[in-house]
Amino acid sequence: MKRIALSTGGGDAPGLNAVIRAATKTAINDHGMEVFGIRSGLDGLFEPGGVFPLSHREVRGILPLGGTILGSASRGNPFMRKVIKDGVEITEDVTDEYIERIKLLGLDALLLIGGDGTLHIANQLHNRGIDVVGVPKTIDNDVGGTDVTFGFDTAINIATEAFDRLHTTAESHHRVMILELMGRDAGFIALHAGMAGGADVILIPEIPFSFEAICNKIQQRIARGSKFSIISVAEGAHPRGGQKVYKHTEDDGYIARLGGIGHVVGNFVESNCGAETRVTVLGHIQRGGTPTAFDRWLATCYGSEAVRLIARGRFGRVVSLQGRRFTSIKLTECLAEPKRVDVNGDTVQTARALGLSLGDES
Repeated sequence: MKRIALSTGGGDAPGLNAVIRAATKTAINDHGMEVFGIRSGLDGLFEPGGVFPLSHREVRGILPLGGTILGSASRGNPFMRKVIKDGVEITEDVTDEYIERIKLLGLDALLLIGGDGTLHIANQLHNRGIDVVGVPKTIDNDVGGTDVTFGFDTAINIATEAFDRLHTTAESHHRVMILELMGRDAGFIALHAGMAGGADVILIPEIPFSFEAICNKIQQRIARGSKFSIISVAEGAHPRGGQKVYKHTEDDGYIARLGGIGHVVGNFVESNCGAETRVTVLGHIQRGGTPTAFDRWLATCYGSEAVRLIARGRFGRVVSLQGRRFTSIKLTECLAEPKRVDVNGDTVQTARALGLSLGDES
């Protein structure tokens, strides 16, 4: 009998509980495995009650729930763990302690569920001799080697509903409404939700924009009788030749955190385009709440496939959806090149064909 443990790392995403449920049931029903959950990312390895058994009872009723019953941690990296020594906070590699703890608990394999950061940790642990399988998770949809990550569909549905609501007040008051969405380096949410929500301008990290192009689009609409406009902007979007906008920088004692580009664009539009402007930052609403049916299905299939990889001894891999086929790729292949919006791809071409501005028009 194998003893496996599940962990959820990084930001939460709708569908995490569906993965936990599917992996637990598949491991018990099909392979007779013992299953454990690790609380708060990998930090739970050292917390009282931080590693606990998972059975049918623990996963009952969690399929439609957002978040994760295991809890998560964005900074639980054993290779760069912050510790206090002699009253001073330092960063050190405590991987040996984690590996020793994993062996002491008699865990045969880890199933790590997360995005780029968590999968890097999974790959490093695999290189240190720990049997690991990864499950790709991020609402940004930017993990390489898979067509889509769970959480993305829920995020764009929530963002699209926000656009629908902004449309009515924008049209009523003849305003420009700007919605700032998540997307540090990849603009999938802003692009897909912007198209689905009828945005007139979409700004994404992959396509640096000019403020003049935004104004030109707004003024064209005004000239044609449309007295309002909708702008979708990813938090990582930036002007041509300019920098991304940060809410907090590392110099402020924080991990660098994006935020504020929506207000930068809004201030310019109101000052230079002759249009009253309002800015909404959707923030963590995008990653909260009940997962869509698609994300539940995708996460369920990912969780079950991950356990099958463990049962077959195919470690150092991450589950992947390619077309309609669930398969797996090496963690190194997954991490080699993060996924970005194809600026010449079908979706961008369609946006341009519809007359949407991507902010790069001369």
